[in-house]
Amino acid sequence: MLIGVFAALGSAYSGTLASFLFREQTKYFSALQINLLKNLIACFIFLPALFTIDIFTNYKEVIILLISGCIGISIGDSFYINALKNIGTRKTLTIESLSPILANILGALLIHEPIQTQGWIGTIIVTLSLICISIERTDDRNYDTSLQISHGFLYAILSVICTVIAAILSRLVLSNSDLHPLQSSELRLIGSLLLLMSFVRIDFNQIKHTVPKKNKLNLLYASILGTNIELFLQQTVFKFLTIGLGWTLLSCAPVISLFFAKGEGEKISIFSIFFTITAIFGAFIAFVGSSS
Repeated sequence: MLIGVFAALGSAYSGTLASFLFREQTKYFSALQINLLKNLIACFIFLPALFTIDIFTNYKEVIILLISGCIGISIGDSFYINALKNIGTRKTLTIESLSPILANILGALLIHEPIQTQGWIGTIIVTLSLICISIERTDDRNYDTSLQISHGFLYAILSVICTVIAAILSRLVLSNSDLHPLQSSELRLIGSLLLLMSFVRIDFNQIKHTVPKKNKLNLLYASILGTNIELFLQQTVFKFLTIGLGWTLLSCAPVISLFFAKGEGEKISIFSIFFTITAIFGAFIAFVGSSS
């Protein structure tokens, strides 16, 4: 179980660090193009893992993981990006903070992984702490139309549902087969590419001549850190932890982002520090409740 805990913290850390690097690339690429590029790079790096999979013996698991990649990485991330465009960071992160509770509910209903009362208490504490951190730390633009706002909230909710369902599919495969997290990561990436490449277009010749070398290297580094490492550690979490506990720990990325706030010129308030401590406390309670 401790392997899963450390993997969750490592995944949240690497994903948070990579998000700051990906942010630099929006000057040259759209969000969907960044999503496609990072998945292409990550898929190529993990490609040797594909040749270790007995596809015919594990064809059911392969299909499930391909679907998981389509739902979570392609569709879920696309909904997330649209939510950011329509309602901004604060409202989107506030809705995303509800994902640990949804993961516990769907985990119990779909794959019969009930959580103890102590685990529920910890999950609720983490969720409320993340909501408070998201509200306090982020700034929003003004949005003009109620239609834009309603669409934004819908996108954010759909993003949460897609991401959690994809995680449950991964957990279902990894907990009931001999597939390794590295293998499941590659299959999920392939699934995401099958969908993304059908509607996202990239001019590689233009990238070669217009994108500075530094940005190309940062994109490569961010892809390795935020897709290869983060996804592999995430899949390791689903191998060793229940979906409820695993997702609760993975959702601590806003807490970890506080450690990078100073580098971006943000001030860390006592309010943020307090709810960071409560989030860590809630994660500890959820862990104890799941291990008892």
